[in-house]
Amino acid sequence: MPAPFQPFEPHGRGGPRIREIPLRMILPNLITVLAICAGLSGIRLAFEMRFEIAVVMVLFAAFLDGIDGRIARALKATSKFGAQMDSLADIVNFGVAPALVLYAFLLDRAGSPGWIAALLFAIACGLRLARFNVLDEDEDRPTWQAEYFVGVPAPAGAVIVMLPIYLVFMGVVEPGRIFGFICALFTVLIALLLVSRLPVYSGKKIKVPGDTVLPLILGVSLYVLLLVTYPWQTLSVSVIGYLLSLPFSARAYSRRARIEEAKETEASFSSGK
Repeated sequence: MPAPFQPFEPHGRGGPRIREIPLRMILPNLITVLAICAGLSGIRLAFEMRFEIAVVMVLFAAFLDGIDGRIARALKATSKFGAQMDSLADIVNFGVAPALVLYAFLLDRAGSPGWIAALLFAIACGLRLARFNVLDEDEDRPTWQAEYFVGVPAPAGAVIVMLPIYLVFMGVVEPGRIFGFICALFTVLIALLLVSRLPVYSGKKIKVPGDTVLPLILGVSLYVLLLVTYPWQTLSVSVIGYLLSLPFSARAYSRRARIEEAKETEASFSSGK
């Protein structure tokens, strides 16, 4: 009589072994999956005409998608699988979800041009993310250039492109056909900013002086409280402030490029002696 089938034999008998994965390795991927669920739920809510909750879900998805990589690096839980998952989630949460929510709320009033604008934004977001992945692997870039993004980053683009929705929620403008066309032009403009070569300061290497830590914490707390209490007003002011800061970022990049070029010229001249 044959022995009963045993799918997993104890260790040391030559049977298959199940690899144990630490929980910290799973947490970043779980956050990525939750971000995808939030983004897709935002799309569903938009087509159910529940627009405020839809926008909140898209913003929440963008937030989760923006922190999963940082959490993975903090926990030393980065992996190739997680990187691929994150790239797919980025396209959904930063490109597809904002574009469809915006189309369901405003862009459809412009007809076909509105749909074209939504498609262009989603495509631009995908192109921008692909370029970011390539530049991130480029080891030939000078170190100081890592302090700047090339073009507006995708998370910022997702928040910015929904500015017309915030204005409608505030009662500043009335949704209509004319505003739908204006919204379509604005969407195309943000799509161009995503794929542009405009240098945008990333802020990843900002160092805070020790004596300003407490005021900074207080300021961040105030911003969060304003965001919770007056969400659409706070988001509108933040988006407008961010857009106004782009020329200053480009000017700072040009100034830094001239300084670094002068240093390289002086170094090569000195070595030539």
